[in-house]
Amino acid sequence: MSYKSVTIEIADYIAEVTLIGPGKGNAMGPDFWSEMPRVFAELDANPEVRAVVLTGSGKNFSYGLDLTAMGGGALAPVFSGEMTARDRLALQDEIRAMQTAITAVADCRKPVVAAIAGWCIGGGVDLITAADIRYASADAKFSVREVKVAIVADMGTLARLPQVVGDGHARELALTGKDIDAARAEKIGLVNDVFDDQDALLAAARSTARDIADQSPLAMAGVKEVLNFSRRSAEDESLKFVAVWNAAFLASKDLLAAITAAMTKQKPTYTGE
Repeated sequence: MSYKSVTIEIADYIAEVTLIGPGKGNAMGPDFWSEMPRVFAELDANPEVRAVVLTGSGKNFSYGLDLTAMGGGALAPVFSGEMTARDRLALQDEIRAMQTAITAVADCRKPVVAAIAGWCIGGGVDLITAADIRYASADAKFSVREVKVAIVADMGTLARLPQVVGDGHARELALTGKDIDAARAEKIGLVNDVFDDQDALLAAARSTARDIADQSPLAMAGVKEVLNFSRRSAEDESLKFVAVWNAAFLASKDLLAAITAAMTKQKPTYTGE
């Protein structure tokens, strides 16, 4: 399997999926969003895979959505500040299509262990909340950063994070966009465990994947399906709703103010328009 956004190595029933960008900090551009459903569909169907380790190349897990690379297509009218009803419908379809990249991880019947080092921002948090188990290195930092650029997170964080860390912690992270370190992430349950460095992190993730791969693959698939069953309906409805919300309200003066502020390195002034 050859892809532009990830590398995949399979050995002894364990697949290691590594984000490679090509954006800085493994940012998620068009290739990521189009390839991830295929990546995890193929891993799901491959009898030589029983567990998956998901990590990032280099020092960071992911900087999240590559806004520059994703500025065309259905998103172009959003940044122009002018949207027709047809544009909004196309945007809703684009959001729903992009959501499948993250949902593919959650729906994969092979358990997924996320190994997070360095920054995990925005779309990176979307991705790890879809994993079954999350480990971090001591230098890991997390941020549901979308609100900082006047965006409602729409790729799965708001659907899955409350089930991972609880409603109060999820609201704090999503409403403030604050950064939290690995110790805080472990305290609130965002990650299962924290390790001294990236080498120790990957060793632990691979060890847990080995423990999973040594079990009955049918039983592992059954455990994941049963655990997912009770929450899948609520997640699906949340994803549909946020796609409609952002199709209607993503294009705003506040978004343009946030983008301008980021480019000029100034603090944005929001008007709620």
